[in-house]
Amino acid sequence: MAARHLFTSESVTEGHPDKIADQISDAVLDALLTKDPMSRVACETMVTTGLAFIAGEVTTTAYADLPGIVRETIKGVGYTRAKYGFDYETCAVISAIHEQSPDIAMGVDPGGAGDQGLMFGYACRETPELMPMPIQMAHRLSQRLSEARRDGTLPYLRPDGKTQVTVEYEDGRPLRIDAIVVSTQHAPEVTTEALRKDIEEKVIRKVVPDNLRDARTKVHINPTGRFVVGGPQGDTGLTGRKIIVDTYGGYAPHGGGAFSGKDPTKVDRSAAYMARYIAKNIVAAGLADRAQVQVAYAIGVADPVSVMVDSFGTGKVSDEMLVDLVRKNFGLKPKEIIDSLDLRRPVYLATAAFGHFGRTGPGFTWEKTDKAETLRKAAGLAG
Repeated sequence: MAARHLFTSESVTEGHPDKIADQISDAVLDALLTKDPMSRVACETMVTTGLAFIAGEVTTTAYADLPGIVRETIKGVGYTRAKYGFDYETCAVISAIHEQSPDIAMGVDPGGAGDQGLMFGYACRETPELMPMPIQMAHRLSQRLSEARRDGTLPYLRPDGKTQVTVEYEDGRPLRIDAIVVSTQHAPEVTTEALRKDIEEKVIRKVVPDNLRDARTKVHINPTGRFVVGGPQGDTGLTGRKIIVDTYGGYAPHGGGAFSGKDPTKVDRSAAYMARYIAKNIVAAGLADRAQVQVAYAIGVADPVSVMVDSFGTGKVSDEMLVDLVRKNFGLKPKEIIDSLDLRRPVYLATAAFGHFGRTGPGFTWEKTDKAETLRKAAGLAG
């Protein structure tokens, strides 16, 4: 008898308070990297009604108008009018950025990891992007919400929103979508009935393939009814509170470290990108249908203290051989990761909404599968 189970993942739009905070932190990082690619940055952001507060540690030769960057980021998200309860022109901006501790710099300057920690990467064959279907579908719904707002298809939408997708699996393979949840901030004049009809037609049907929906698929659109008060007016936002949205939607473990606002010497970010790169190339090479990679570091030490690959029994070669292939074909010291993925560039603002993985574009170097053929040959599977 076939084994079935449900799995759910969520995404949020760029106007969610936590995502505004992530984008501000990464906008600060990008601004400093633009002028000084060797900048060390750890920027945290809090947004709430009428206030954006940035704090953290920076070592750089660059100058940047930090309050101006904060306001431009908020404007770019779409909070442009006071009647939204939060806007880039009237909010207060407070900066408490200071210099990085010399004790940390002492270990990082020679090329060591910027902190201890463990990072995970994951890939699978459920989608063309080699991502789990629940999170990838939730991201696409969030992106479509944003597009419908920005291009005027649904002009009454406002920037805050959340999506959630439940996928039914049979013997480990996606079978159908069991439930879809879309909650979106909106102007007060639109009726709940009109909004639900529009979201079904112009968002959900544009994203979710008909063959994945059936008569039993449950759809919940703004299930509480009204969602007028949103964004930082409705909920305080903080950098790093959407790390599961940022990665694999709970489908794979997360080491605990957030990404946004951190320069690539912080292995919380760079090594998680490398772990995804490794896992994706293993799956793209046909060495496994699913691959989970863990790396771990000690502060100030360049070599990882551990490397693990789990193929969940789908590997064409042993997991031990996969670890050996990884160590021989991927540089895992922080400097090697930075160089191989070209991470000293201002590419991070684009990552701060709609997930860091399963994306396309020149900045997403960790999504390349350029090592796949090398791995196949090294494993003796070429041809």
